[in-house]
Amino acid sequence: MDYETMNRASWDERAPAHVTSPDYEIKHYISDPSFIGHVVKFDRPYLGDITGLDCIHLQCHIGTDTLSLARLGAASVTGLDFSAAAITAAQELTAQTTGSGGEKLKFVEASVFNALNILPPGSFDLVYVSIGSLCFMPIIKEWAKIITGLLKPGGRLFLREFHPVLWSLDRESSRDLIISTPYFERQEPTILEAPRSYADSTTGQDFKLTTFAIYNHGIGEVTQALLEEGMKLTLLKEHQSAPLLSMLRPLMVKENGEYSLKDRPWRLPLSYTIQAVKE
Repeated sequence: MDYETMNRASWDERAPAHVTSPDYEIKHYISDPSFIGHVVKFDRPYLGDITGLDCIHLQCHIGTDTLSLARLGAASVTGLDFSAAAITAAQELTAQTTGSGGEKLKFVEASVFNALNILPPGSFDLVYVSIGSLCFMPIIKEWAKIITGLLKPGGRLFLREFHPVLWSLDRESSRDLIISTPYFERQEPTILEAPRSYADSTTGQDFKLTTFAIYNHGIGEVTQALLEEGMKLTLLKEHQSAPLLSMLRPLMVKENGEYSLKDRPWRLPLSYTIQAVKE
């Protein structure tokens, strides 16, 4: 089965709905020329100064975080996503924010695995990868090769992702934290039925395309893949919170766009951040 095609179709259906979701804050980006979204706002203390950098945002979806990077001072930001509907939405956002960061943006419709075929290798100072990305990468070692291929010498990767322990939990549990799916990378994906979106205001909307194929990758697998490509790890930090979370909602509380466990949040890491430099 062509899992990438299946996943792309599901994202194509969801992208237009996400444009109107308060989780993606489109109205704020348009009305406030200095607005930074909650995802990048969380990342900012770890991301540091990106003034003047040429950046690429992989799996950029509808471009909100891409625009946030531009507003932090990046010289240019290329957003790449395999969903045509998402790229269309991102380009519409660009047109509405020219003069407040949109003029720095370029969007490319492509799979991550085709990135080096359509973009100049070694041309970026920063590769930015955010929440909900690695679960669509079947083989983490291939992903790491693409990261290093895109970066200039001395360039860096910034990754914040859902924690693999979270991905391994039973999504249907409303009371307990139960491990039910693989923590480590497996050849075959976990098939996930998701008739509704994680994004607020779309949660009551049923979609026609409900199936996703997802892959988990242990933190050790991710870091080792980067090390084997010659990257130097400069940051590894686990977090008790994560944005845009769809699973275990009855157990969660939301504050400033971040979900965490209501009861003893220190029990479970929900996300992690990695930075690594190409030497």
